[in-house]
Order: sequence, then structure tokens, then C-alpha cells
Amino acid sequence: MRGAKSAKWVAIAGVVALTATACGGGDDDKGSGKVDPKGIVSYANGEPQNALQPSNTMEAYGSVVIDALFTGLVHYDKQGNITYENAESVTPDKANKVWTVKLKPGWKFHDNTPVNAKSYVDAWNWAADPANGQQNSSWYRDIVGYDKVHPEKGKAKAKTMSGLKVVDENTFTITLNSGIPYYAYKLVYKPFFPLPAAALKDPKKYGEAPVGNGPYKFKSWDHKKSIKVSAWPGYKGEDKPKNGGIDFKAYTTPNAAYQDLRSDNVDTMPLIPDSELANYKNDFGDRAITSDFSAINTINPAFYTKQWKDIDVKVIQGLSMAIDRETISKTTFYGTRKPASGWVARGVKGYKADACGEYCKFDAKKAKQLIKDGGGVPGNKISIQYNADQPHKGWVTAVCNDIQKNTGVKCVGDPVTDFQADTEIRDQKKVKSIYRSGWVLDYPFNGNFLADLYGTGVDGNKGGFSDKKFDELTKKADNAKTIDESADLYNQAEAELKNSFPGIPLWYNSTNSAYSKNVKNVEFDQAGDPILSEVQVFEK
Repeated sequence: MRGAKSAKWVAIAGVVALTATACGGGDDDKGSGKVDPKGIVSYANGEPQNALQPSNTMEAYGSVVIDALFTGLVHYDKQGNITYENAESVTPDKANKVWTVKLKPGWKFHDNTPVNAKSYVDAWNWAADPANGQQNSSWYRDIVGYDKVHPEKGKAKAKTMSGLKVVDENTFTITLNSGIPYYAYKLVYKPFFPLPAAALKDPKKYGEAPVGNGPYKFKSWDHKKSIKVSAWPGYKGEDKPKNGGIDFKAYTTPNAAYQDLRSDNVDTMPLIPDSELANYKNDFGDRAITSDFSAINTINPAFYTKQWKDIDVKVIQGLSMAIDRETISKTTFYGTRKPASGWVARGVKGYKADACGEYCKFDAKKAKQLIKDGGGVPGNKISIQYNADQPHKGWVTAVCNDIQKNTGVKCVGDPVTDFQADTEIRDQKKVKSIYRSGWVLDYPFNGNFLADLYGTGVDGNKGGFSDKKFDELTKKADNAKTIDESADLYNQAEAELKNSFPGIPLWYNSTNSAYSKNVKNVEFDQAGDPILSEVQVFEK
């Protein structure tokens, strides 16, 4: 699914600040009460889908590790304002077409080679080359010359994008096909991280033992068991670790992670299992965490299958109206989720409630009629694919029960072993019917939940959805002169999705987590990720 100038970039207004709140009784300071600056934080994670390369990571298990190892040009604060990390400035021309990036001097990779303009330009050109198999390559599609390096059909006509130019040691320019007013926010995302020269010469080796420029340095990877990183003393960023390192423990079930959390055998986890939502505040007291973050869950048809290829949109609209989101949110999730009313997560610039209109509101009678008017579901049966290593079974069962009860369409869950297997099936376009999708912001702008997910041919579009009118509207939004105008035009693009329905919005996420007695200062950010560099470990 989660996170992002000689003249200061104008701050985005109207972004909701999302902060963690603790619930219950108790006390943070446990054990000796003294902090061990070399203490190791353990985090309940899972096995990443791919090698640890920024441009080949599009899922949570790998992303949280990449974020520890690498630091990009820019990020954003809780108010949605751009903050500068490895960049000293990111400045557009008047047309928002040519962006000049100046780096902070003196930064180095963990192998002590310099982080310079070439580190960025070479990494992006390498990742854009289809021969290197990077699943995030379409994120460079806005740059002039991408279509020559990565053509839709045929062989590449160039090895590098002409829109990237190294000016000097710490300066490079990015020339876009057309002006994009919010482009600095895109640079938050992982494909725009730098790589050392050695990583491009031997990407297989460096994917297993990555060398980054972030607050933590890679230590070891015991596949399907643990990834360990240690605090890097040479880090130049402001978010210097307040601990000695992180042990990303791989769990196959959330219940196993939860039991270890209760026993203080792991320090925190991304989400409490559904089966424990009623209990976790009592179990952890002040160490229970409840916070909103910018993410949305949907179920998406695989439009490349025979079942959905030429479906009448009324059928999907009807399935959506058959789901009682409010009741499932209150019962299955114990009120920790909010029913979704559109395709954009809350808390980002341009979010607009009720974009889905009546089709995201429960109406069993109309749901059944719409499906009938649309010619019915082929085979009168659907299956919802989900990864069984996270707490999805309960809500998938509840959604299927609603659909079957209210429309007569048979619905079953289709569990696969883990998130790695789930994402592989989606990438290979082998989903049988419908798949569970959860998307966390890469940057706090509505376009990230629209063009980056449902644009024709983009990397995030795993279901093969295509709507020419939607594509035209997103292109118009990208060509706007200001961020506010672009966000408004993306609202129009989202409204168009009611007529084509790329996926069925379900609910907006919340972070429901906790932490052990071994640590303090545990918070989660707007992307639902733990801010691990701030965690402090008590002496034992």
C-alpha cells in the first residue's frame, strides 16, 4: 500500500493533521526506566515481495525496510507541508515543467561513496529501463524521454531519459512532458530515491544487501525470518535514530505477532488482528494506539478475466450497494473503520466526501435490480482474493455474506498464503475474480489515489482497468497551473469513476496498534507507518 528551492515551495493548505492517541490506563516507563541508546527495536513485519530495491518495492513489508535504509529528496510533515531531506531545494520554472533540484552537500551512502546528482539520475534511468524489471518504472512517465527508454511496444530507442540532466555535483534538472504543479510531492515516493554506483553494476547482490543513504544501515536478511538494520552514525539527516537498530521480524499470521506483542517478545506491529480489536485497549492500556491515517480499502475486479472483461458497470454498482459498510465497520471492526464514500483516502489535499454517491450507500433492493439490469454476474459467483497473513478473513466473510444475502450472487473468500504470494498473483494477472486492495498515500494529494491507481497502464493498476474519459480528465488535472486547480480537476476525474467503477470502495483505515513494555515514544505517521527512528528502548 504506505508515505514526502531557492524559492520555498508553497505549502499545501487544508491537509488534515493525523496524530496518534493513546487509550486506557497505565504508564510508558517500564523496566529500569533508563533508555539504552543502543537498544534494538523489534517490529512485526512480513517477508518483502521482492529484492530490497526502492524502484521495485510497492508493498508494506518491503516499504518499511526501504524507508529505514534510504532517504529521498523531500518528505512532508503532519500538516502536508513539503520538508527537505537530501534536497536543499526543489524549484519549478513558471510553467511547472522544468524542476531544478539542489542537493545538500556532504551526504554519503553507507559505503562512504558520495550521494550526488549522478546518484539520482543514474538510478532513475536504470529503473526506467524495462530490462531491469522494476515494477515502479511508470513513476518516471512524466519525464521527457521516458517513452524512448520504456516504450509501450517494441524495443527501447534510448538508454537514458533526455529530461534528466546533471548540472554539477549537487544539481540536476528534471524536464517534464507538461507542467505538473504538485510534482515535488511525487518525489516523496521510493522510485525517486538514489542508488550508489555499485548497486547498478550488481543489482542482484545489492537487492539482497542494499546500501542506502538513510538513518539505518543494512545488517542481515534471514529470509522469511528477519531483516536487521543498525543505526548509521554517518547519517546527515535530521531524523537520526534514538535507538541502536531495528529487527524487522517476519510473521505469517497477525495473531502470532499479537501474542508476541502481549508477551513483550516484539515491540510493535502495524495492525491489531480483527479478533483482538475488542480487547487490545484493555490489554495494553496507555500502550494502545488508535490513530487515523490516509489509506483506503477496496475490492477490485480483475477486468482482464472472462468474467469482468465486458461487464456492464451496473453489475459492479449493484455489488457495491449490496454491502452494508456501516454495520461491518461497527461489528467486524468494532468502530475502528469509517465507511468509504469515494476512491480517495481522507486527510489528503483534494479529498471530497461522497464522490461515489448513491453507489456506496447500502440499498439491498436497488442492488439486486442493478445487477439484474446489467445482465447479472457471469456464473453468478464471485471470489475475493486476500492474503491470509493479515486480518482480512473476517471482513471478507462479512462482505460476502451481504452480497449473497442481498443479491443472490454466491460469494466466497479466496485466501492465499501471504502478502508476497498475493501481490505476485496480481502482478502476473492471475486473479480469478476480485482482489482485495489497500492503498496508502505515497504523497498527500488526491491524484495519488486516482491517476496512480486507475490510469491506463500505470504500475498501481493491477486489475487492468481503463477509462479514456478518466485518463483525459487526469491529464487535464496534471496540466493545471496551480496545486489547488489540479486538486479540483482531480475531483472531476474521481466523479467520472462512478460511471466506470474500477473498484468498490469499502472503508477508510485507522491504525490500531500497541507497543511493548520495552520501549516508549511509539507513533505512526500519516501513511500508517511507525516512526521507528524516534522509538527509545529501555535498559533491561
